[in-house]
Amino acid sequence: MVELGRDKALKLLAGTPVGRAVVSHQAQPTIRPVNHLVEVNGEIVIRTHAGAALLGRAARSEEVAYEADTLDPVTRTGWSVVVTGAANLVSDPAELARYLTQLTPWTDTEMDHVVRIRADVVTGYRLVGGDACF
Repeated sequence: MVELGRDKALKLLAGTPVGRAVVSHQAQPTIRPVNHLVEVNGEIVIRTHAGAALLGRAARSEEVAYEADTLDPVTRTGWSVVVTGAANLVSDPAELARYLTQLTPWTDTEMDHVVRIRADVVTGYRLVGGDACF
């Protein structure tokens, strides 16, 4: 397993359309698959709905995590990136309109909120065939 630098990790993250938002909900970890985009500064932007646990965390600027990966079980290769930072609601009307256009929901749920996750801590690893992960 090879540790990746911040820039390489964010580049890999930007190249995949789906990841997992991780929040604490009722003292338990909650993980939800979502699509995202990565801004130039490394911030993760996610479109979500009114009842989402992530939205509540963003309203309070709480710390959350975001993970994405590409793994090949046959060759035992791939990568994994985790971004940790404060989640915040996007409230600027121009930004909100832009993100709502750029991020297409994968479900029929009305998704009219956008959350931005600061990239305070970025960790990434490339898996090389045969390496032990843990």
